[in-house]
Amino acid sequence: MTKPDPFRYFKKSREIIRLAVMMYVRFPLSLRNVEDLLHERGIDVSHEAVRFWWHRFGPMFAAKIRKRRIAGMKSSQWRWQLDEMFVKINGEQHYLWRAVDHEGEVLESFVTKTRDKKAALKFLTKTVRKHGRPEVIVTDGLASYGAALKEIGVADKQETGRWLNNRVENSHLPFRRRERAMLRFRRMRSLQKFAAVHASVYNHFNQERSLSSRTNFKLNRATALAEWRGLGAS
Repeated sequence: MTKPDPFRYFKKSREIIRLAVMMYVRFPLSLRNVEDLLHERGIDVSHEAVRFWWHRFGPMFAAKIRKRRIAGMKSSQWRWQLDEMFVKINGEQHYLWRAVDHEGEVLESFVTKTRDKKAALKFLTKTVRKHGRPEVIVTDGLASYGAALKEIGVADKQETGRWLNNRVENSHLPFRRRERAMLRFRRMRSLQKFAAVHASVYNHFNQERSLSSRTNFKLNRATALAEWRGLGAS
């Protein structure tokens, strides 16, 4: 039995919808910036249409990317780096927990109101259930990590130290730029949704340009774009 076409009943083509979602999630652009850029290409859509498309198709695209990548990410069980970001929601401080592997691949994003053992345990349990148990887990000095790791029986895998967490710290920067363009978030649910989608799109297009030759970078970039254009194809 064939699955229903998710783009059915939409006036704009799937190519335009995919382009709009990619521009909004991947780059630090506002909804109106995306509207203006599409207008320069002769595509007439409102920023509210872009908002609807991102909410409707962003999680679907992210799920497809995540499913493909998890199947081929056995090396991600080698070394993880964990850290938490401070994020304001309506003036109230929340925490975005993030895990990356040794190559900077974002494995998981999880939003909580607190930064205690219970929150760390939820984050770690979710990450381990999805990706398995790594050989090494690098964290900062937050005591909640040690307590949560002891709870799930992997306390012996924890490493802490100055500068060991640089990779996950640097991985926060693209999300911070995106957060500023969105003028922050208003609900935990919307932050969790966007963080998960942004992580998948970032992973998909992140080619580590400084670590490869120009020729390989161009090939990898073209491949990533071709795969994106195939998402949601009927």
